[in-house]
Amino acid sequence: MTRRVGRRIAVLLIVGALAIQLARPARTNPPTDPARTMMAIAQVTPEATAVLKRACRDCHSNDTQWPWYSNVAPISWFVIDHVNHGRRHFNYSDWSQDDPDQVTRLLKNTCEMTRKGEMPITSYLWLHPEAHVTDRDIVALCDWTDGQLRAGLESLITNH
Repeated sequence: MTRRVGRRIAVLLIVGALAIQLARPARTNPPTDPARTMMAIAQVTPEATAVLKRACRDCHSNDTQWPWYSNVAPISWFVIDHVNHGRRHFNYSDWSQDDPDQVTRLLKNTCEMTRKGEMPITSYLWLHPEAHVTDRDIVALCDWTDGQLRAGLESLITNH
């Protein structure tokens, strides 16, 4: 009797695991106009560019490199939600859409959140150890953001 119940539970779990694969949120990489990217608009130093590409790109640009596990529910739900959330807060693939107040906040947050260890998020770092930021990386980002803020935002915004 217990063996039969165990088998039924196992079958239900397998069927359930397969069924949830049908509920897939979209993994998107919207097209990017190269003229609207942060790299095209701001004077991003090579050191800061390297850190942004290595540690920030997957969640904060339209150039996400989707890992294999982003195809497997329920993990995919969390990964796609994190990417969508990250893009909404800071998307350096569409930098020119931001107003000066927004850009100022993003620049300050880029430095501060990285300095405090809040970015990249811990769950991302578990599977992407190459995204860990070093003290040198933090200095590169903060020197760049501080320089941009000192230089003035008019050079950062093309549509205002």
